[in-house]
Amino acid sequence: MLELPPDIETQVAAALREDVGGGDVTANLVPAGQTARGSVITREHAVLCGRPWAVETFRQLDPQVQLQWHADDGEPLKAGQTVFELSGPARPILIGERTALNFLQLLSAVATETRRYVGAVAGTGCIILDTRKTLPGLRLAQKYAVKCGGGSNHRLGLYDMVLIKENHIVAAGSISAAIAAARRTAPGVKVEIEVESLTELEEALAAGPDIVMLDDFSLDDMRTAVARNRAHGRPVALEASGGISLQTVREIAQTGVDFISVGALTKHVRAIDLSLRLTFER
Repeated sequence: MLELPPDIETQVAAALREDVGGGDVTANLVPAGQTARGSVITREHAVLCGRPWAVETFRQLDPQVQLQWHADDGEPLKAGQTVFELSGPARPILIGERTALNFLQLLSAVATETRRYVGAVAGTGCIILDTRKTLPGLRLAQKYAVKCGGGSNHRLGLYDMVLIKENHIVAAGSISAAIAAARRTAPGVKVEIEVESLTELEEALAAGPDIVMLDDFSLDDMRTAVARNRAHGRPVALEASGGISLQTVREIAQTGVDFISVGALTKHVRAIDLSLRLTFER
């Protein structure tokens, strides 16, 4: 069981506040005592993610709304499959349906795309990572979705890993100076540095980071980087980044890099097509 983000309740509350505002003036057309039941189906193959957010949505609106799930987060869904059934007071169901589906469609999309990338590199030993290119306010949710899809999380934010890029190197004066400064100012925190050439790789390896990111390296240069790293007295983890796609990811993994980071997992999101069908009871 994957650990859930601690901010689900506040994420849902913010989403409902944004959507409902002072009250759903359309749902008020439905009689107060009206009940309803229905089901949510997926119109396409997907990996489910977002169940706790949907549950929390209706819990906050009315705990009398009951949800019966037919799949867990991380499980595959087939087109036409029922994801969950719900029943209870009609007004809160109508008020919460869009918020619940928004979370499910977004997070399932992230999990589904991640599963594609993970499948593409299967057997290579390479790990697919996400990035910080997430929707504002939904980082932990999207990173949870990546794990549901079988990927792994890179740093969560600016606070849990040093990632030295071109501007940091320029400001510090050199690759080795930047790494030394990171070790001094953030003791005990992993240090990663981005390099753009084999020459920069050599300087980085000599300075001893934990991870080296190979930014936009050609396949040949990646293979050379892997060989040089392995020949180094204290080899580090290598991460490929930049220009990654489903068409290229397996070839990149086969060069021997340890990680491939893919911003598209959380940035280029196309929502999974879900549909809610309701019937009203009197």
